[in-house]
Amino acid sequence: MSKQTVPLWVNGQTDAATSGRMGDVYDPSSGAVIRQVQLASAGDVDRAVAAAKAALPGWKATTPLRRSRILTRFRELMEQHRHELAQLASEEHGKTFADALGSVQRGIEVIEFASGVPHLLKGEHAEDVGRGVDCHSLLQPVGVCAGVTPFNFPVMVPLWMFPVAIACGNTFVLKPSEKVPSCSLRMAELFKQAGLPDGVLNVVPGDKEAVDMLLNHPDVGAISFVGSTPVAKYIYQTAAANGKRVQALGGAKNHAVVLPDADVDFTVDALIGAAYGSAGERCMAISTVVAVGEVADTLVARLADKAKAIKVGAGSARESDMGPVISAPHRDRIVALIDSGVAQGARLVIDGRRMKVAGHEGGYYVGPTLFDQVTTEMDIYREEIFGPVLIVLRVDTLDEAMAMINRNPYGNGTAIFTRSGAAARRFENEIEVGMVGINASIPVPMAFFSFGGWKASLFGDLHMHGMEGVYFYTRTKAVTSRWPSEPGLSGGSLVMPTM
Repeated sequence: MSKQTVPLWVNGQTDAATSGRMGDVYDPSSGAVIRQVQLASAGDVDRAVAAAKAALPGWKATTPLRRSRILTRFRELMEQHRHELAQLASEEHGKTFADALGSVQRGIEVIEFASGVPHLLKGEHAEDVGRGVDCHSLLQPVGVCAGVTPFNFPVMVPLWMFPVAIACGNTFVLKPSEKVPSCSLRMAELFKQAGLPDGVLNVVPGDKEAVDMLLNHPDVGAISFVGSTPVAKYIYQTAAANGKRVQALGGAKNHAVVLPDADVDFTVDALIGAAYGSAGERCMAISTVVAVGEVADTLVARLADKAKAIKVGAGSARESDMGPVISAPHRDRIVALIDSGVAQGARLVIDGRRMKVAGHEGGYYVGPTLFDQVTTEMDIYREEIFGPVLIVLRVDTLDEAMAMINRNPYGNGTAIFTRSGAAARRFENEIEVGMVGINASIPVPMAFFSFGGWKASLFGDLHMHGMEGVYFYTRTKAVTSRWPSEPGLSGGSLVMPTM
């Protein structure tokens, strides 16, 4: 029996790639190929951009209120199909169904935010900035925008991008990860069902050939990206050199500081979820714990007890707490980093390298892994592991903990666990990280706030969703108006005008 093939979506309908190239889509829980995806060529991307460009004038002219109504219908359809989308995400990524369902809901919240676009696009107005002179600002669309999204959140991350861009009057070309293509195609179908005109949203699964075409295409005005830091830097440099707007979110090494006064049971529960949820394949996963003072021994012992109780299994199994990682090469990379931690002298408290799941022996499993006595020179500290590996470093003071975090090249997310309001307030003000949690281990902001890091975790000036997302997908125009009615009023002179 031939396997299902995931096509492209161009100009409001499924479309066949002209490249002749196909990619296998795996179920990481079993290692089996469950479908294939057509990989877009540069020519296919060009057709998608042309469709988006052709749809732009009509969509830009559609009033924000009418755009909002279509987005509202899209949100309703997403709610109706959220279990279907979560199932697709679980199949292709390997995360548990419950985890996938939660990420779908967080994506839907961005559609809810974008549905308020009539209010979000209101500019500023000032009357009588000078004698008989008024000034106001307009937020107008950029044009054709594009997004390149990762494998770990096949619904949520695309929804950080295209609903906001489309709400602002742009058209969009989405290049999802070829490892998890099905959710993007399904969302495009639902958006059309909601009334979105053809060509406004296009989906082109592919690899580097498709990405490079978007980065270099003269008709693409803005690029959004989420992925690793080396690729984010490449995306930023290439697209910016071509005169495009860029928001490229990179990697992370998210630290959680635990002070001696923290509620240890609460903290351990929070850290276990943050470290091992989605098998650690989250840009906001807490991968590094900085234990301050005498809390360290108790903290490590309780983390170990909780981690040992995690049930690893197929993402589709309702009893599973944690599923596999995305691929065999990624599993092997994680195992190699665990090996390096042992070789470099860290204490391996729990070893997940030999994890096997009965009935799913071909799956890509790494069990919960915990290291203690880690130092900042070790590879397991310096590298973004992106797997179910939690490391613990020990320091004597909050000053040392903050200095360690601020020295780290990444600045995506961080957290502090404490009962001290003074310590928490100091931490949030002095830490050089874009997203901060106070007794909250995964400080992912709600859709009406921005998402993004600092330092090597972000290339570009503006974060995703929230008002920063609106500003990224719009260009500001300032209008100064004067309506002379007094006889003899001067229209200007050769000197710099003052109001």
